[in-house]
Amino acid sequence: MTGPLLKRKGSLVGTVKAVLWGFLGVRRNADYQNDIAKLNPLHLMAVGVGMAFLFVLALILLVNWVVG
Repeated sequence: MTGPLLKRKGSLVGTVKAVLWGFLGVRRNADYQNDIAKLNPLHLMAVGVGMAFLFVLALILLVNWVVG
């Protein structure tokens, strides 16, 4: 059975690695297809939003450290 009812199981480490590669914009097509098959899209979005928040927070802290 395929489609939205299919439960995908992926590890947290695999999800974080996929998001980090996505942030860099460098990914082999075979690895990308493997991620699509194994990882849950909702988990990818949650980790992506969380990592983007951490990135912005790190930039804010860096600017405050440099300026202040």
